[in-house]
Amino acid sequence: MRVLARCSAGLLAVSLLVMSAPGALADPPGDTRSVVPDGLATKQNLRIATYNASLNRSAAGDLVRDLGTPENAQARAIAEVLQITRPDVVLLNEFDYDAGGTAADLFNRNYLRVSQNGKAALDYPYVYTAPSNTGVPSGLDLNNDGTVGGAEDALGFGAFEGQYGMVIYSQYPIQTESVRTFQHFLWKDMPGALLPDNPATAEQGDWYSEAELDVLPLSSKSHWDVPLSVGGKTVHVLASHPTPPVFDGKEDRNGKRNSDEIRFWSDYVTGGPSASYIYDDGGVTGGLKRGDRFVILGDQNSDPFDGDSLPGAIDQLLGNKLVQDPQPSSSGATEAAALQGGANAGHRSDPRLDTADFEDRNAGNIRADYVLPSRTLRVSGSGVFWPRVGSPGSELTGIFPFPTSDHRLVYADVVVSGTKQR
Repeated sequence: MRVLARCSAGLLAVSLLVMSAPGALADPPGDTRSVVPDGLATKQNLRIATYNASLNRSAAGDLVRDLGTPENAQARAIAEVLQITRPDVVLLNEFDYDAGGTAADLFNRNYLRVSQNGKAALDYPYVYTAPSNTGVPSGLDLNNDGTVGGAEDALGFGAFEGQYGMVIYSQYPIQTESVRTFQHFLWKDMPGALLPDNPATAEQGDWYSEAELDVLPLSSKSHWDVPLSVGGKTVHVLASHPTPPVFDGKEDRNGKRNSDEIRFWSDYVTGGPSASYIYDDGGVTGGLKRGDRFVILGDQNSDPFDGDSLPGAIDQLLGNKLVQDPQPSSSGATEAAALQGGANAGHRSDPRLDTADFEDRNAGNIRADYVLPSRTLRVSGSGVFWPRVGSPGSELTGIFPFPTSDHRLVYADVVVSGTKQR
């Protein structure tokens, strides 16, 4: 794992980007990082968010170019959403990775630290980013089209290395030496992996050859365990972005990979024998320990009832007894589903929980983005930044072509204390 260290605002900043969760639109929250005495112990409030910001570009270096000045309209709008919601920690999905961490620094310096439309600026002293499997050439014909090369034959879909990457911004120190990444964990090494079948043969799980399975990772981007120090306690930020369960064929290779990428965190937080097969990029095995505090967050590309993911895929997390689902919601999502109609009319999930505004003819809006705290944390609030049409902030979400992203920022407020509830 390559970790970049730099100074930011006079403090050591490692390559970790964490955003805090969005607050109520009508009454934006102030500093949520308060410490509340509780006898001899303390309780610390933490707002944690995930946001697929769609800050991906079509060629390497384009994002660095766009963020090099403070004038990019999309980046300004995304920064304004963050300045309104003021998360303490935030994961940005679809933020192109570069080895120097330049794009992450530029977004912090030119956008977050600069007031957008009168909103109070933000400064995240701790930033984490790391390589992604997206765009890394496999040298093999992973999509079985008879040719080698291109985005579909990369270890993770991407036109160049690092496209659709991730970054975490944080107000809290990162325990750099304890960060674990799982970029290179092989899909075949997951017991009971849902390896796709070639429908043209009678064999099972044979879409990929042995040579391909020897190099194909589970994670289409990466999985990160980034521990933060919050009020003297450790909170594990578990970040990922499973592949969309579409853009394939009858073999459903992306749907099966998506499901197993989601399952990975369920096994990891369960720990013990369930996580004994897991190894990180440094060769350390196993998952979390009993009682550890964690928050699973990211664009999981899976709705409990709607969309194209495998049935039960996201339930592997929502049904884990160690995980709680705050069910962040917004009235704007309910309004959008009714106004847009189309596929939304046939959806089974509660539209107020939607987090992504997809095309309405076939897909419709779904719940794709999650902030799932452990039961060792107390949830005090949650929400989705999706204002109703005409209300303040609605110009930042809008309709296609979106001024920010087709996803919405999702957050949960948790209380970190010394009391373990597991």
